[in-house]
Amino acid sequence: MDLISTDAREVAYIRSAEEFDNARRKAFIQSMISRIRGHNFDLLSFDEVVAKLRLHDPVSLGLQDIPLDQIAGSCGRYTDFTRTFLPRRAGRDKERWRQIYTLATTGQGFPPIEVYKIDQVYFVRDGNHRVSVARELNWKTIQAYVTEFPTVFTLKPDIEADELLIKEECAFFLEKTQLHKLRPEADINFTVAGRYKLLLKQISVHSIFMAENKTQKPTPAEVVTDWYDHFYQPLITHIQASGIMKLFPQRTPDDLAAWLVEHQKSLRLDHEIDEVGHPDNVERFLAQIDELKPWAVAKAEVEDRLKGLFKKRA
Repeated sequence: MDLISTDAREVAYIRSAEEFDNARRKAFIQSMISRIRGHNFDLLSFDEVVAKLRLHDPVSLGLQDIPLDQIAGSCGRYTDFTRTFLPRRAGRDKERWRQIYTLATTGQGFPPIEVYKIDQVYFVRDGNHRVSVARELNWKTIQAYVTEFPTVFTLKPDIEADELLIKEECAFFLEKTQLHKLRPEADINFTVAGRYKLLLKQISVHSIFMAENKTQKPTPAEVVTDWYDHFYQPLITHIQASGIMKLFPQRTPDDLAAWLVEHQKSLRLDHEIDEVGHPDNVERFLAQIDELKPWAVAKAEVEDRLKGLFKKRA
């Protein structure tokens, strides 16, 4: 039996060289296609995601079977593999990969990996080669010791760099306002970077108007809740009820709300809409929005996209 086992291991080890080379070729092809299409096919960096989303207080979840297709990041080897864990480097990585492949295909198995979990994405702390081999062998799950970082954000394995940037801005916005604690039902979702900064500016202006009408300076929490309850949420509700969002299937009501406030000046000049700022003006602002023709908003949206494209190319 020992002789047969030895022969099986030798055969598997010999075959592993060809399997590794095939995996590297696929990694090269995937990387080229992703560049042509403008997608980032690198693994997510655990340290970068934790810093951007301001995560802390990890919790151990113990040993679990986790889906391999949800492992999309690594703690230190995120440049050595593609997003689907195809190997990019040879040398010592090749030898390690071949050893793991031999263990997996001869029934000897290997110890569980260690991962961090952030929403729907797992990041490999230890076991990158084991994940790579398991995916190449079309396994569906793998055993892992899981440590989770709680978060209010939705994170998916196919997230792009632009989406991560938006979530980073949202994390900063929530840290400053604590809106997720003051109004847990609030779900502000932008598809364009830079708009959470606009909300912070709105809240700052709102605090000035509130201070004018109070004998005592309002607290930051009072400003945020008053802004959300009496300005932002009524604006979002109005936009949703108007039906105009069917003209912008790739955008959210929050996108349109930010656009309307951001373009107050041009809207006031071109369509005689009052500038919104003081809470008392909100109802009048909403009424005048109804008089906007959809093509005027669509035209401005196209112009914004073209300006952004030209800036990016420049």
